[in-house]
Amino acid sequence: MERQSSGQGMPRQEEVVAVRKNGDGDIVELKLSSGAVVDYKAAQAMAKNNEIFNVNVFKGRDQEEHLRSNPDGRTDNNLDNLPLF
Repeated sequence: MERQSSGQGMPRQEEVVAVRKNGDGDIVELKLSSGAVVDYKAAQAMAKNNEIFNVNVFKGRDQEEHLRSNPDGRTDNNLDNLPLF
């Protein structure tokens, strides 16, 4: 389901519906509501451009950029808890 962003005239936002993880359990690809599959770096760029609903980029303790779900008090929509594909 695509979400409309809050700003008028803004493009519709995709939603992350599933993730693919590597052997270490790290997310390497994300499946979006449109059916598109994007790698982690592409998803980071999309999040920075406000193209993905409920996801943001932050700098971790390792000084690297990471994706995370916006905090909303729920755990079922956290990226690590989404279905695998």
